[in-house]
Amino acid sequence: MAGWVEREGAGRRGEERRGEERRGEERRGEDQVGDSSPAATMDVFDRNVNIDALFKFSQISRSTQLHLKNVYSSLAACMLVAAAGSYVHVVTRLFQGGLLSALGSLAMIAWLGMTPHSPESERKRLAILSGFAFLTGLGLGPTLDFVIAVNPSIIVTAFMGTSVIFICFTLSALYAKRRSYLFLGGTLMSALSLLLLLSLFNIFLGSVVLFKANMYVGLLIMCGFVLFDTQLIIEKAENGDKDYVWHCVELFLDFVAIFRKLMVILAMNDKDKKKEKK
Repeated sequence: MAGWVEREGAGRRGEERRGEERRGEERRGEDQVGDSSPAATMDVFDRNVNIDALFKFSQISRSTQLHLKNVYSSLAACMLVAAAGSYVHVVTRLFQGGLLSALGSLAMIAWLGMTPHSPESERKRLAILSGFAFLTGLGLGPTLDFVIAVNPSIIVTAFMGTSVIFICFTLSALYAKRRSYLFLGGTLMSALSLLLLLSLFNIFLGSVVLFKANMYVGLLIMCGFVLFDTQLIIEKAENGDKDYVWHCVELFLDFVAIFRKLMVILAMNDKDKKKEKK
């Protein structure tokens, strides 16, 4: 009997010790989860982040990366020249955008296409590119007049929105696997052709709904062209085509088309809101 009592007491003491150990482990786990000390917080953020790695494109060769720098540098210059052309129409009124500016743009782009790419003709082609950008900016004048009559702040909003859209889709194309968006070419061209036919049809129909649908779908198509053209330029450069001036034209046309459509969409929405308030 005495032996049984001793064994029973030893068993109870063993269970109590195991219970205390479990409770101690639970308390230590809670302390680790609830630890919000500065040292613990710093451990999370005190990690070396290689910012340069974000701008390295391992799938693109070094020569193509230098080519892209020339393309986007020329694109930035085209933006400034186009802004000057728009300023001439909107503010100075020395020249007016319209049919003549459109024909001038077509003449400039044809001249640029017929001028071969070579070191000797580089300055000449850059001058032609500047003339094309100026006339394109001048051609935006009538659209800018319409937007200014509705709400001048739309111009800044549309430009910022276009810049964000263009940068995001460009980075998507650069970081994506090479040739992964080239399959979009046929679909985008077919959709653009269909959109052109609908635009011509709507000239006689005069449907506001169809016009708005044209703007929204056209905006989506041009975003797709940013992906396609960027990767196409990369593939051309990888295969030896280093004509950065012509490649700049392709991206410049994408940017201008997105900017124009975004301005019109925002202006029409603003007009609709004003009508509802009245």
